[in-house]
Amino acid sequence: MNFHISKRADVKWQVSWGVRAAAIVIALLICAVMTTIITGDNPIEVYKAMIVGAFGSARKSWVTLQNVAVLLLISLALTPAFKMKFWNIGGEGQVLIGGLAAAACMITLEGKLPSAAIMILMVITSVAAGAFWGFVPAICKAKWNTNETLSTLMMNYIATQLVAYYVVVWEVPKGSGKIGIINQNSHAGWLPELFGSKYILSILIAVIATVAMYIYLKSSKQGYEISVVGESENTAKYVGIKVPKVIVRTMLISGAICGLAGLLLVGSINHTITTTISNGQGFTAVMVSWLAKFNPITMVFTSLLIVFMNRGASEISTAFGLNQSFADIMTGIILFFIIGCEFFINYKVTVAKKNKVKEEA
Repeated sequence: MNFHISKRADVKWQVSWGVRAAAIVIALLICAVMTTIITGDNPIEVYKAMIVGAFGSARKSWVTLQNVAVLLLISLALTPAFKMKFWNIGGEGQVLIGGLAAAACMITLEGKLPSAAIMILMVITSVAAGAFWGFVPAICKAKWNTNETLSTLMMNYIATQLVAYYVVVWEVPKGSGKIGIINQNSHAGWLPELFGSKYILSILIAVIATVAMYIYLKSSKQGYEISVVGESENTAKYVGIKVPKVIVRTMLISGAICGLAGLLLVGSINHTITTTISNGQGFTAVMVSWLAKFNPITMVFTSLLIVFMNRGASEISTAFGLNQSFADIMTGIILFFIIGCEFFINYKVTVAKKNKVKEEA
């Protein structure tokens, strides 16, 4: 038999989401069978534990939504670059350097400036630092056509080592290897709590950023230029679009939003800085953006799915005495099916039998 793979025409959204839903159901069934065979636990109870882990209490629900907000913000940051076919793998470093800038303001300016002034400087420096971290690989790509995948990836390592260095410089107490809660007594530079909740600020910023990014990509001239450059640089040049300018501008925006995410992690959520403060979300955001096909609205649901599985997986480990590896296996299976189903949405496979022709002697 011959297998022939061909590109599908435009697929209705009902069909594409139906395929994705079917993939999730199949993945859950496979995970249920595997859970029963390996652990002997009731898979229904395991899935209930996942829901409890993400939404089992008011606090858990708020933490889940806050985590979704941060992941969504980083995903939104990477999306313009990906849509332009600029492979920005440096979200992790851009978030870290933004967080480092915020921490530097909090630590060095405590007692020297009012808290409100420190917060304003934190916003400016975090956004500027993230933008600069995106600017460096962008200008290298625009001027010398360097490989942006490697350059953005290398910037991650530089940012990580910078954070590691300053953690040692600022560590409290000396020799502890960590900073601890910054300005725990004075709260200088701590971003405000909205409506008496420490969770709402990041969620609100993510909502605003989602709407703004959707309008920017769909309705603005710059969003149109990003789409054209992503489709074909030659076409973009032919119609008069300055491709190097678009590359640099887009990466400045991408890095700035990542820097904003770093600001939220340091100034609002954790009030400290470590090399692992972003918890790998700069890389997870790549998957979120691609799964959503660079649609900011769809990214809300893909971010929620990823965070739900991660938090649910942790609950499984606690409730059933299973190690984290088993929970990661379940998460991996579900993500594999979600990602794999995109192939069947975009392509169709036809099977044709070989016609055996006998040659007459």
